[in-house]
Amino acid sequence: MQTQTSSPLVLAQTKSPLTRSIPMANYVPLFVMLPLGVVTRENEFPNEAKFEQQLNELKKAGVDGVMVDVWWGIIEAKAPKQYDWSSYIKLFQLVRKCGLRIQAIMSFHQCGGNVGDGVYIPIPEWVLSVGEEDSDVFYTNKSGNRNPEYLSLGVDNLPLFQGRTAVEMYSDFMKSFKESMSDFLENGTIVDIEVGLGPAGELRYPSYPETQGWVFPGVGEFQCYDKYLKQDFKAAAAKAGHPEWDLPDDAGTYNDTPEKTGFFGPNGTYQTEKGIFFLKWYSNKLIEHGDQILDQANKVFHGCRVRIAAKVSGIHWWYTDDSHACELTSGYYNMKHRDGYRPIARMISRHYGTLNFTCLEMRNSEQSADAKSAPEQLVQQVLSGGWTEKIDVAGENALSRYDREGYNQILLNVRPNGVKKNGPPKLKMAGVTYLRQSDELFEPNNFEIFKLFVQKMHADQEYCREMTDLPSLERSKPKIPIEKLLEATKPIDTFPWDGETDMSVDGALDD
Repeated sequence: MQTQTSSPLVLAQTKSPLTRSIPMANYVPLFVMLPLGVVTRENEFPNEAKFEQQLNELKKAGVDGVMVDVWWGIIEAKAPKQYDWSSYIKLFQLVRKCGLRIQAIMSFHQCGGNVGDGVYIPIPEWVLSVGEEDSDVFYTNKSGNRNPEYLSLGVDNLPLFQGRTAVEMYSDFMKSFKESMSDFLENGTIVDIEVGLGPAGELRYPSYPETQGWVFPGVGEFQCYDKYLKQDFKAAAAKAGHPEWDLPDDAGTYNDTPEKTGFFGPNGTYQTEKGIFFLKWYSNKLIEHGDQILDQANKVFHGCRVRIAAKVSGIHWWYTDDSHACELTSGYYNMKHRDGYRPIARMISRHYGTLNFTCLEMRNSEQSADAKSAPEQLVQQVLSGGWTEKIDVAGENALSRYDREGYNQILLNVRPNGVKKNGPPKLKMAGVTYLRQSDELFEPNNFEIFKLFVQKMHADQEYCREMTDLPSLERSKPKIPIEKLLEATKPIDTFPWDGETDMSVDGALDD
């Protein structure tokens, strides 16, 4: 795949003959994330009138649709296989009435405990009760602290939940969703199924939980000390001829910096044969977890006109440190000489999936130098890897932003080489989800700037519903051997990015 830098088009803020000549191929759909508690923990949908008013405002602004968490802890709260979709059906009917489309997140994680969470929705109580008897079903750090926000991938295939495995519970939930929401799937209201694969819905370990005292920019902690993952590691080590190897005991605690630990410091354990073996095992387990659940999702939704998506977290701190410490504790074995993200993209490719990445709005200049943070280079690496593996990449902002600088950074990443006058741009993201709908977004000045951002996402074209039409989802291709996936760890040059977007929101409004 080759790319070249296209010369920026100088576009007026108002529609002009030049603007109208830009083909729709430059249009990138924009969705807006709904509030975390739009459906309450009690499975109620309050404030319908206010919500409808805000949806209509989004529609008038040209927004393509909304994204919503569909919480496992609400739907299957009472008992196994007792699903109550009533409030979500009301919500989806209202979204459809307002002419918007839906990205639905299969949220198998707890709401509460992550950055920006102001709502608490645990996973189902009857699942948590299994954890009261067997706390090893939860991710566990070296100190033995359990994290109930998502089930450990160590129990993916163990029938510990009244006869079902974790993967079977996720699959059954998605089957019920498909059956209950068939009207919305058939009429094209639902166009995207993002499959929750970990904390915050992301394919990662919960290595930096604020609920356990983590503070930015701590390196986090490995989360594989439950008995099931311990047993798996010991078996893998024995098979490799090293039964004496144990899980790391020198990786520090949540808020350490790399150099304070034996594992991540200069000449640290991460560079030794034992450390390399552990990191491969830890990251491979995560890829296999994602692969298995995406396969189930594809099996459920194939034939529907939807995307299947998986979300990868933007761990931008310690990115320029040799250790990439917090990426490693999160399960992304990404180093200067090893790409930790392209194997994930390759895995997603077999499911005809989309990689959804975060922190699109962040600039290096906004970050603390002490954190050795480089969100711009991280985004470029992950997006380049996805495009190299020939999959769609989508994204979102990690933190709420209402300013031109944040919007312009997103716009730069959306079309790294700008719009193209005579055809599709060389590089283009498949879509962006803006985080999130709130009263603050609808404050007059904020919303005026946001409307201009929507216009620039669409490359100054009018709203076009057909741009979010999708073909029927094909069934997953055969499983890719882990050895073949790991061939994608070979680093590649990132595609070139322009210095700034040619679709800037600057200049139209005063802050």
